[in-house]
Amino acid sequence: MKRPGGPAAIAALLSFNGGFVDTAGFLGLQGLFVAHVTGNFVTLGAALVHGSHGIIGKVLALPEFVVVIVLARLAGTALRARKLPALRMLLSAKVVLLLCFFLLAVIFGPFPDANTPAALLTGFAGIAAMALQNALQRVHMPAQPPSTLMTGSTTQATIDAVDLLSGVEPAQRATIRARLGNLTMAILYFAAGCAAAAILYALAGFWCLALAVLVGFAASIMRIDDPMAAPAA
Repeated sequence: MKRPGGPAAIAALLSFNGGFVDTAGFLGLQGLFVAHVTGNFVTLGAALVHGSHGIIGKVLALPEFVVVIVLARLAGTALRARKLPALRMLLSAKVVLLLCFFLLAVIFGPFPDANTPAALLTGFAGIAAMALQNALQRVHMPAQPPSTLMTGSTTQATIDAVDLLSGVEPAQRATIRARLGNLTMAILYFAAGCAAAAILYALAGFWCLALAVLVGFAASIMRIDDPMAAPAA
C-alpha cells in the first residue's frame, strides 16, 4: 500500500506549522517571530522605541537564521553526495529542533523577560527549526509555495485570480490554476496554524507546541518525492 504524502501534502503541513510556531513564539517570547525575519525587523524597531523586552533575541534572530540556512545547505549537499535521503533527514532534524523548542519552553517558560538566557535559548531553538524548514523547502521542494512567506503568496494568488477571471491563453490557464490552488492551500493552512496556536496557547500555554512537534513528525514520515535526490553533478 502506497504511503500517503508527496510534496503537496508535506508542504501543507509545513505551512500549518509555519503559522503555528510563529504565533506561539510571538505570544510566548515577547513578540519574537521565529519564522518571520521581516516581522523581527519591525518588532525590533518598536522595542527600541518603547524600551520593551526581547531586544537581544530580535537582534540575534537574523544572523542565527542565516547561519542555520548555510548549515542546512551544506548538509543537504553532503547528504546527496553520499546518496542519502537528504530531505527526509533534514525534516527529521527539524522535528528534533521543534522538540527542543517545546521542551525548553515548557521547562523554563513563561518568559516575562525575553532577554534572559533561558528565553533566548528557547527562542534560538524555534528560530533554528523554522530556518531549517525554510531552507529545506526552498531547495528540495521548489515547486511548492513557501510555508512562511504569506505576503508574496497572497500577492501571487491575487494576480493569478485576476488573470483567470480576465482571461488568459488556454495553454497558460492550467498552469495558473494549479499554482493558484497550491498558493491558496498554503495560505489557508498557515492561517489555520495561526488560529490553532492562538487558541491552544490561551488554553495551555507553551504545551501547545506539542502539536507542532506531532505535525512536524507526520511530515517527516510521509512519502517524499525529492527532486534533488540524485547526487549533484
